Amino acid sequence: MFKENTDALQGNNNLIPLNPPEKGETRVRTQRPEWLKVKAPSGEIYTNLKNMIHSKSLHTVCEEARCPNMGECWGAGTATFMILGDICIRNCRFCAITSGKPLPPDQREPLQVAESIKSMGVRHAVITSVNRDELPDQGSEHWAKTIIEVRRLNPKVSIEVLIPDFMGDMECLERVINAKPDILNHNIETVPRLYKTIRPKAIYERSLMVLKESKKMGMTTKSGFMVGIGEKKEEVFDILKDLKANDVDIVTIGQYLQPTPKHAPVDRFVHPDEFAEYRKTGFEMGFRHIESGPLVRSSYHAERHA
Repeated sequence: MFKENTDALQGNNNLIPLNPPEKGETRVRTQRPEWLKVKAPSGEIYTNLKNMIHSKSLHTVCEEARCPNMGECWGAGTATFMILGDICIRNCRFCAITSGKPLPPDQREPLQVAESIKSMGVRHAVITSVNRDELPDQGSEHWAKTIIEVRRLNPKVSIEVLIPDFMGDMECLERVINAKPDILNHNIETVPRLYKTIRPKAIYERSLMVLKESKKMGMTTKSGFMVGIGEKKEEVFDILKDLKANDVDIVTIGQYLQPTPKHAPVDRFVHPDEFAEYRKTGFEMGFRHIESGPLVRSSYHAERHA
């Protein structure tokens, strides 16, 4: 779900790790271009919100993925909460979220998320989750309860859900949509050619189906993907065509960054001019909104999309 680690974007480390070297081999890290260097989030508002979230034992993708836009988004009244724990059943090669055997869903979590959104003064709440393929309902009932609780305590807050593919189970998808979120986001992540190596437990066509069926159920739909992970430029345009053919409204495009040496390497740093070209092409295709830039992540400027 576009949760790549961005440690090297912060502090004094402006370098990106490559593949782990072979035994006896010495490698030099590649210098990160200027457009990917940002300051770590700080300030009183950021610190207070972080302490409050930790006091309730909640998880945010903002922190789990060490997002470079965390301070900006929190200041704009947007935060992305991750439900159903912080351990994912899948093991995608781009993702910073820990993989393994998850704990049972915390039944207190829906209310705690709703209360935190109220305490933080969030105006646009993004809710996402790890994949819970091992659960009979893929975690969809927990999803629905969370949306309902957030709406109950925060009637004026807009709600965006960034959902997994639910293994293509349309009953699970319908359960989430019936809880009435405002925007449904499901990330396509990368080009179909790279799915076997980058996203092995996912299916490109299945993700497109989730978006298409969500639109049929009346949702405003959104999707996002990474570049700089091995795709070709023409394949990016093909993704945009596929998303448009499935009536997606909003698209986010950002630079892939390698979480650890064990994850897929960065293929290239995409220049801002290329991101601008993707944005221009997307608008020409008729998308309602496009966020395209090196630091763009799934929830970047999400409050504007709503």
